[in-house]
Amino acid sequence: MLMANEMITVDPESGFCESNSIFYSKRKQLLLPCNENLDITTFLSSKVHRGKTAYIDSSTGKSLTFSQLWKAVDSVSSFLSVDLKIRKGDVILILSPNSIFFPVICLSVMSLGAIITTTNPLNTPQEIDKQIADSNPILAFTTQSLSPKLASTNLPVILIGDSTPITRSLSATTKPLIIASLEEMMRKEPSPYRVKERVGLDDTATLLYSSGTTGVSKGVISSHGNLIAMVQTVSNRLKDSDGSQTYVCTVPMFHIYGLCAFASGLLACGSTVVVLSKFELDEMLSAVERYRATCLPLVPPILVALINNAENIWKKFDLSSLKTVLCGGAPLSKEVTEGFVERYPNVSILQGYGLTETTGIGASTDSQEESRRYGTAGLLSPSMEAKIVDPETGTALQVNQAGELWVRGPTVMKGYFSNMEATISTINSEGWLRTGDICYIDNGGYIFVVDRLKELIKYKGYQVPPAELEALLLTHADISDAAVIPFPDKEVGQFPMAYVVRKAGSKLTGNEIMEFVAKQVASYKKIRRVSFVSAIPKNLSGKILRKDLIKLATSKLSRI
Repeated sequence: MLMANEMITVDPESGFCESNSIFYSKRKQLLLPCNENLDITTFLSSKVHRGKTAYIDSSTGKSLTFSQLWKAVDSVSSFLSVDLKIRKGDVILILSPNSIFFPVICLSVMSLGAIITTTNPLNTPQEIDKQIADSNPILAFTTQSLSPKLASTNLPVILIGDSTPITRSLSATTKPLIIASLEEMMRKEPSPYRVKERVGLDDTATLLYSSGTTGVSKGVISSHGNLIAMVQTVSNRLKDSDGSQTYVCTVPMFHIYGLCAFASGLLACGSTVVVLSKFELDEMLSAVERYRATCLPLVPPILVALINNAENIWKKFDLSSLKTVLCGGAPLSKEVTEGFVERYPNVSILQGYGLTETTGIGASTDSQEESRRYGTAGLLSPSMEAKIVDPETGTALQVNQAGELWVRGPTVMKGYFSNMEATISTINSEGWLRTGDICYIDNGGYIFVVDRLKELIKYKGYQVPPAELEALLLTHADISDAAVIPFPDKEVGQFPMAYVVRKAGSKLTGNEIMEFVAKQVASYKKIRRVSFVSAIPKNLSGKILRKDLIKLATSKLSRI
């Protein structure tokens, strides 16, 4: 970190310092709390909330005002402390789709110094069991429909969205062990006997699991200080001086993107969040129209769907209230950006970049003009520093040179849960987080993501970035989506293989695709195998699940 007495010269345009090869954020520094004994819930509740309504359930219209939200948090945290003896350091699991109650649970648990861990409702019981074995929660919040997935765990369960009084039972024969309902807890008056332990900025607040797109999913430990810095970053970027902004929650709150924006960050802005329990394009657009939403955070696949269906969308829905689209999860190409601007001329498109390990936000664009720097993830977030490092030699690189992006700052995680080896290999002794992303930073200080380091294809010693070939494939008139993976070969090590989604009615062949690419790339980058699929598998933040495609390609002979 930069010391107060350290004299350095930073280029005002790029933010780069020649003497230490560090890129400094060009944004105003965060005003972080001086009080070390502060938890994220207390920090958020102390903000002046000019808005009236905090959350609205899109399907039922049920809502929580800001005052109702904080009253609910007070009641639930009291119940957890007094009735269930939840204490600082205890891990609590949330298995739930999006809900207006999701933030209530998170804020209640974290106010006690207990730790939130979340899991995907689509996960199988076996996948959930694996996460439970790793994180060791002592209590779970879930819905009636999802509760069977916890049947084999013997975890005490609190039901979300069930107002019926619950007959408590901790019998070993009861599966799952349902002990209360959230609404029952919310109705109860807070107890004066609640145990309030001291919670500090460095204490663990969340244990979220990384996407695992390139390997085994790992538990990411984020502190209260990490979350507070994230909230400051979000509120500075999405200022809402009068509480007039309305967001539609399109991404899952169990994911870092949703947790940062919808379950915590936007509370500091006084904005209203309309919650979709599950994503459907028409339901999302209907919510924009019904609640006069102004902002729509998305991931790239949804943005592409908006572009492809623009004509019908304008006929069916009134989107005149919509002013801004926020897109994160993967870089947007020039074609996608221009296509959206052309079809939605009155809507600004902003982009962002982040990891679970950076508490969601590492860089962003803050204006339409910035997003027109095609392919950029934006400027470094406030108080963040970056290095671009040659992955082979470890040499720090300069402006416009591509290498692995390293970042350091107040939102960088504490480490991986019970995995010191992974922590040490990811965060060095100086606090630099190796992102695994190949990037460069241009003369204006804008970050451009080129590829994932671990996804580079090694062909006869050459490194082939899949994203480059994917971008090329998407320029073909008959291709709607594509993914490129390394295919093992005894002679060359690996060669590029493409999974392709053809546009409706197309009879494009694999040979035609290989010829199309071969004319435009160096010989070592040629695609040497093609398989056609109906859809490219992606995670909820829009990243291609290459490991799934690699498994598919190597488990059986793919058709060319």
